[in-house]
Amino acid sequence: MTTVGEFMTTRLVTMDGNDTLIAAAQEMRDSAIGDVVVTDGDNVVGIVTDRDITVRGVAENMDPGSTRLNQITTRDVITVSQYDDAVAAADLMRTYAVRRLPVIDDGRLVGLVSMGDLAVEREPQSVLADISADDPNN
Repeated sequence: MTTVGEFMTTRLVTMDGNDTLIAAAQEMRDSAIGDVVVTDGDNVVGIVTDRDITVRGVAENMDPGSTRLNQITTRDVITVSQYDDAVAAADLMRTYAVRRLPVIDDGRLVGLVSMGDLAVEREPQSVLADISADDPNN
């Protein structure tokens, strides 16, 4: 059995829910990532993706300089343990139609597993794995 911990991303970016959309977008750009985990202290409260900023923020005419992540955060995030089976994690993504799962250990955020991570691990010859394993082009 392959576990989530064997291929999860540990290079995480977390931000406070009071940070602005601009701050999150700049962090995503600078870190070459597409999401930030929103925390309140050590607690994961949600996740914000680059698409969330565009669709829930900018497209709704929210000011990116004053709108807070709390206003567009996806809450009730499904999480997994680093010891969970990779196939079970993929099933969770399919069931809940999500592309990323925070990895929690003893109540603490330790990683993030994405659909791309699973593709690289489980189907290395797939197009998604090829795209996910490539360097960012931005």
